[in-house]
Amino acid sequence: MIDAERPTFYEFFAGGGMVRAGLGDGWRCLFANDFDAGKAAAYRANWDRAAPSVLTCGDIRAVDARDLPGVADLAWASFPCQDLSLAGGGAGLDGARSGAFHPFWAIMKDLAAEGRAPRIVALENVTGALSSHGGADFDAICRAFAENGYRYGALVVDAALFVPQSRPRLFVIGVRDDIPLAAASLSASPVEPFHTRALQAAHARISATARNSWLWWSLPLPARRNTVFADLVEDDPQGVRWHDPSETMKILGQMSPSNRAKVDAARRAGRRMVGAVYRRTRVENGEKRQRAEVRFDDLAGCLRTPAGGSSRQLILIVDGDRIRSRLISARETARLMGLDEAYQLPQNYNAAYHLTGDGVAAPVVRHLAQHLFEPILKRRLPGAVEAA
Repeated sequence: MIDAERPTFYEFFAGGGMVRAGLGDGWRCLFANDFDAGKAAAYRANWDRAAPSVLTCGDIRAVDARDLPGVADLAWASFPCQDLSLAGGGAGLDGARSGAFHPFWAIMKDLAAEGRAPRIVALENVTGALSSHGGADFDAICRAFAENGYRYGALVVDAALFVPQSRPRLFVIGVRDDIPLAAASLSASPVEPFHTRALQAAHARISATARNSWLWWSLPLPARRNTVFADLVEDDPQGVRWHDPSETMKILGQMSPSNRAKVDAARRAGRRMVGAVYRRTRVENGEKRQRAEVRFDDLAGCLRTPAGGSSRQLILIVDGDRIRSRLISARETARLMGLDEAYQLPQNYNAAYHLTGDGVAAPVVRHLAQHLFEPILKRRLPGAVEAA
């Protein structure tokens, strides 16, 4: 397929290019942006070695619509989630980080004023965006689509459908009003699991203006996942070491009785059990305590960006009476994001963890592209044949 035949995209808040990984070689990137120099270096190492670069490293507030070439088929924005997260400070779209949505949308409006509005705009964020500020932030996002010439809808997709990591994320997808939609892309009403009860409740709270342009996207379930967390775990990892017994005992000592019971059950399982552990601060009897919380459900916990030792995920391997622990390796985190073994990670562990923990799972992007973006765009691509 020649370049002119490939759909094109802009990638905002690009990180290490996991959206690009998910879209695949059938798509062509026209422009990418991220403010983090470390992430930009990883992006260029994996995707953008040629000159001139499509990646601009800098604050999105300094990006001008004139910097973006052509008319993109897709503009993707995984804008910062910290102020929308349930674990964040609650600043929402008024926050210094999640507020980056506003300059992004200003660029979309400028492109529209020039007659270059992207055909599809896709936003990705945490599900906390549905309830932030009592739903007002979600309504603001919805009105941005509705008031600027897009029909749109939202989906909640858990990466656990594709990779062994619990990672539900909100995707708001808008299609320009003049782009025809196939009936197969739409549902007459919400359908779980992608239209969760939380999403339906958020939809019920949005304004009449926003609701007038709302669509319920139809997305098929993927084939059943055939991998578990243990499949991705290495016996001889690079960049991390197995803890000595005293460190493992300290982790076990930080567990509540219910979590210790999980470990005891794993010891009696009669097979090697691989668990994922996060340290969390809990309030018990009015006092804060650091607890180690483990899961043995064949899933890793949701990767997060490291902000102190408590947020780095640990691996606990139980094989009868033998119990071992260590930090999850950078390569294991990349596998949990659906990146292939050739993906180049930063040499520094924290930088690599930050890169993967702050990204979007590539197989989720591929599923959205295959079942929504590409069917919507196929009628305008060269050589496309109209469906009967």
